Amino acid sequence: MNISIIGSGYVGLVTGACFAELGNKVICVDNDNKKIEDLKKGIIPIYEPGLKELVANNTKKKRLIFTSSIKDAVKESEVIFIAVGTPTLNNGEADLTGIENVARNIAINMTGYRLIVEKSTVPVETGEWVKHTILNYIKHKIKFDVASNPEFLREGSAINDFMHPDRIVIGVESKKARDKLVNLYKPLNASLVITNIKSAELIKHASNAYLATKISFINAISKICDKVDADVLEVAQGMGLDQRIGLSFLNAGAGYGGSCFPKDLDAFITISEKLGYNFELLKAVKNINEEQKNYVLKKIKDNLWILKDKTIGVLGLSFKPNTDDIRNASSLNIIKALGLEGARIRVYDPQAIQKAKEALQKDKPVVAGVKFCKDSYEVCRGSDCLLIATEWNEFKELDFVKVKKLLKRPLIIDGRNIYDPKMLKKLGFTYIGVGRGNG
Repeated sequence: MNISIIGSGYVGLVTGACFAELGNKVICVDNDNKKIEDLKKGIIPIYEPGLKELVANNTKKKRLIFTSSIKDAVKESEVIFIAVGTPTLNNGEADLTGIENVARNIAINMTGYRLIVEKSTVPVETGEWVKHTILNYIKHKIKFDVASNPEFLREGSAINDFMHPDRIVIGVESKKARDKLVNLYKPLNASLVITNIKSAELIKHASNAYLATKISFINAISKICDKVDADVLEVAQGMGLDQRIGLSFLNAGAGYGGSCFPKDLDAFITISEKLGYNFELLKAVKNINEEQKNYVLKKIKDNLWILKDKTIGVLGLSFKPNTDDIRNASSLNIIKALGLEGARIRVYDPQAIQKAKEALQKDKPVVAGVKFCKDSYEVCRGSDCLLIATEWNEFKELDFVKVKKLLKRPLIIDGRNIYDPKMLKKLGFTYIGVGRGNG
């Protein structure tokens, strides 16, 4: 099929490259001209395993092209995916300005039937507004359909998630729209969930809210574990083997981050309030996540007492491994708090150094106390403690004999529970995990 993806961020770029890999002709659109020029040169603006090769292969085969012209994309494509950002406003609502602008531009440039598909995460009833906007700006009596096809891509494994999905959710109003999307996804041989548009919109928010709830639940349990000398990893294992619960997202730590969970949780709470329902459960989920960042910070303070002029080594800046995304990363919150206490901070991340530098530049007093290191061992050198903030595989394979020699004192605060406490204690470290029974 001839497809266009409007918005070439995490979701749009991965979606476009994967659709091209399936044999479709895909036009990726973005209003950031520099990003488009870079993509044409093969420069990928994000780190996602396998994405650079996928883009290069399909660009070479001329199945994937990049442009800043919505007009050209709408003219050439029958199926148009909207994948622009929907950031959170101060009141918790999703900012749908980009969605409206794209819908208006599609309407103005339509020359025949088009299927317009919401790919961005949007509040329920957004599809109605997209349809309303197109009807207001369309020049002629051209038929069109609006559909919802929410994404469930995890950063760090997005290509695999697209190619091997648990399910594909399609929200449609007409048989024509249904048939087009079913045919588009047919090569994946995946389970299809076909609903109306509102149900599809709700499925995305409900899914992310539930996963965030699982994380906050196990983080709350981790505090109980610390108080009674239990191990949260053992508790999670015992819970997760129950098929009704499952092991995924039962990893206690420094709290969730990224662009999806915090944003979608705020939006879902606000949506519910607008509909007349006070979603107190999700408010508690959000509060527990914020408290968890402070909980890890407290563990540092409890073990170092005075933070001023102490050196804290931090391994990991991205909100999760295998990505360079630092949005809402717990590490940055903790680094800023440490900086305000007068601590010196040494940091390293395999992919997110540059983005972290740019983010922390906005807070000059903190940046002054941060040294960006070339590797994990440089972080350790002279540090009073080592904090693990992201569970990158390379951090799991450190030479701990070397680490102990480099640290000023052998103290590890494991904010992601990636290490074996018994092994580290045997080597002479003071090990502090999250919910590992050491308060």
